[in-house]
Amino acid sequence: MPDSILDDGIVVSRDGRIDKVGPAVEIDISACAETVDAQGGYIAPGFVDQHVHGALGADFMDGTEEAVRLAIEGHTRHGTTSIFPTTTTGTPEHLNRMMDACEAVQKAWKPGAHARLAGVHWYGPYFGSDKVGAHPGGLERRPDPTEYLTAFDRGIIRVATCAAELPGAEDFYLEARRRGYLATCGHSNASWNEMQCGFDAGLRHVDHFWCAMSTTDSVRRRLGAPYQGSMLEFVIMNEEMSTEVIADGEHLAPELLEFAFRIKGTGRLCLVTDANRAMDMPEGEYLIGPAEAGEPFTNNGKVGVGMKGGLASTIRGMDHMVRTMFEQTSASLPEAVRMASLTPAERIGMDRDFGSLEAGKLADVQILSRDLHSRRVFVEGIEFRGQAFRDRPQGAG
Repeated sequence: MPDSILDDGIVVSRDGRIDKVGPAVEIDISACAETVDAQGGYIAPGFVDQHVHGALGADFMDGTEEAVRLAIEGHTRHGTTSIFPTTTTGTPEHLNRMMDACEAVQKAWKPGAHARLAGVHWYGPYFGSDKVGAHPGGLERRPDPTEYLTAFDRGIIRVATCAAELPGAEDFYLEARRRGYLATCGHSNASWNEMQCGFDAGLRHVDHFWCAMSTTDSVRRRLGAPYQGSMLEFVIMNEEMSTEVIADGEHLAPELLEFAFRIKGTGRLCLVTDANRAMDMPEGEYLIGPAEAGEPFTNNGKVGVGMKGGLASTIRGMDHMVRTMFEQTSASLPEAVRMASLTPAERIGMDRDFGSLEAGKLADVQILSRDLHSRRVFVEGIEFRGQAFRDRPQGAG
């Protein structure tokens, strides 16, 4: 449950939605119902990943339906039931092709096929030129209303990112919030004042805390003395701002995960994978972004490493993030699961339909083993049986 563990509990689904949740002794089950035994594990809500780039050798920016489906299947086997494919930097053609493929997969989707493509996260290309990170360089740019309004009009975007210091960022945030999107700042060297202008325009979230974001020192190098507040201080001081952490055990040390958890709490801190195409793939060299124009990185078996030595996204699924958060911080198991399910659903504004085990919501349910590996996944009450899930070795990822 969002704030507790219900011992010997039962979740009943009917016609794709949760019908009842409660103690076994209080719920009558129809004699004709199909029964699934958790076998001593945990019955948990499906995870919600709002920031993710790929898996199983596929990047969403490859721009094909096959790549989109393959990447989504890879994350479904780690317990994700609602996913928001995330753009990298790229040309307008790359972005349009990615959106086309996501729209086609969303239209053709049926419950149980794989995680629900709940929307697209418009992430690249509006990055600060000094904060591009592992994304394809030279393709970052200022927000272009002609470009983003056309993308917004597709109706599939639910999360929209822009660096707050870029000219035109405020108009971008205003439009994103007008349409009901979660407006975010990422890959940015913004100062406190630039963040405040963004906030006044509707900005409410910062992507992957501490990663590719401004600090007081980076702002001083950009704007000179005196030192000014950065994204870090703005998010900490403003209760309405939410953020996310990559809890793969490689990006952030335990004390930083603990700090974020204590400062923002379960209602304002999301877990994301930010996973790249090397997730659940052998060690070796891969590309972030489109297959024909991506930025090279190395999968060392633990994390992606860029050619210049910086980190290049993760190679782990969401159940790994939950395990790390539970094992390395003071977060309880319900709190760790909440930050990977209900909290992102709330921030995006889709918690009426999914994110927790509550009657009336979609029957997005998974069984976690006692060591918190996703073992069985149900989307709208239908079990996911993709090849990727069946072939997964016990204990993988």
